[in-house]
Amino acid sequence: MRPLVNGKTIANIVLLLHSPPSMLTHLECTRCGEHYPADRPQSVCLKDAGVLYARYDLDKIKRTFSAARLAGRTPSMWRYDAVLPAADPVTLGEGFTPMLPSREFPNVYIKDEGLNPTGSFKARGLSAAVTMARHFGLKKLAIPSAGNAAGALAAYAAAASLEAHIFMPKDVPMANRIECDYYGARISFVDGLISDCARKVAAMTSESYWEKEGWFDVSTTKEPYRVEGKKTMGYEVAEQLGWRMPQGIIYPTGGGVGLLGMWKAFEEMQALGWIGPERPRMIVVQSAGCAPIVKAWDEGKQSAEMWKDAATLASGLRVPKPYGDYLILDILKRSKGAAVSATDEELVEATRHWAKHEGIFAAPEGAACLVAYRKLRASGFFKPEDIVVLFNTGNGLKYLDVFDANAAGTRRSARPAARQIGGIIGPY
Repeated sequence: MRPLVNGKTIANIVLLLHSPPSMLTHLECTRCGEHYPADRPQSVCLKDAGVLYARYDLDKIKRTFSAARLAGRTPSMWRYDAVLPAADPVTLGEGFTPMLPSREFPNVYIKDEGLNPTGSFKARGLSAAVTMARHFGLKKLAIPSAGNAAGALAAYAAAASLEAHIFMPKDVPMANRIECDYYGARISFVDGLISDCARKVAAMTSESYWEKEGWFDVSTTKEPYRVEGKKTMGYEVAEQLGWRMPQGIIYPTGGGVGLLGMWKAFEEMQALGWIGPERPRMIVVQSAGCAPIVKAWDEGKQSAEMWKDAATLASGLRVPKPYGDYLILDILKRSKGAAVSATDEELVEATRHWAKHEGIFAAPEGAACLVAYRKLRASGFFKPEDIVVLFNTGNGLKYLDVFDANAAGTRRSARPAARQIGGIIGPY
């Protein structure tokens, strides 16, 4: 059997294939349920291009591993190796970030992912993806990125002695450009959005180019293991709250991998007996200048439309159409969640507010969670006694040029009118 890349069968390529990890049994399409082997590189489903999820023998894990055994383990995401692929990790110490109690809002916690290696939550997904790429003998990895994923891939590829080929919009924050260069990645700047970058990566990882150059696409939800790295955020939230579920999780959503991963983690933990059937209400927050999920949620749709003329200073939220949109919207429906948007002005104010009142210098994407929480509290969606976790997904130090340009009034972008809170009033 041959590896699958971008939904195509690859011929004439010799890969270092390994036996399936003991607990990882197969990959499963999230659309049609088709199974694929987990002993070789895979991309999306051959039948319908659905996102593939890694599936484990949870009954066997339940018999051999318990939540109690986590005590004393290394404080990184790899403490959950029982529910991760069994491969030698490419790690820089990612995960197990602090969940800080808010000084302003009782019962609110800020999960500070900006303390990860490379300064963002992207470290989790790329640690897992690069781990499996090295495990399968891949040598050249390609990614489209709005910034932080590029830096994370560059760092982990460097640690694994693999090539990183990165396609970035030319207006990404300076820190992302510099870090990729210093990590030794091969960078192509694109005059456009991440969707334009993705088209170039798709061309460069097509069957014919694979046969010539051997590039593999590690785009968001185009391979199964970035979700596996991100799902550890869900395990950590549960563990750090004493294996209780919060009433809500607010998550800044561009590609939405973290949202997918956490929901997957909750299902796994219930099967393992670590938590019960309770679930938090999952909240998507996007920029008003690029809010395809909010729009789809407002309109009761099962997938999002491509957002035109996306413009926002929060580069990580400038994703015109997430590949896993159908999964994101399903999670919102099943969790009785909501979708909220924030203007760039609100993002800047919230970033400054968190810095002054919480001592957290957040990325604008992370500060969007504060905007969303305020709106949801004001509407009565969340009550003061509800435990709610807000995700700061990155370190504000990576956005110094963005904040400086905004403060100086040099930034220019036409922004669509803000959408406030989607899906709170009326049925899905």
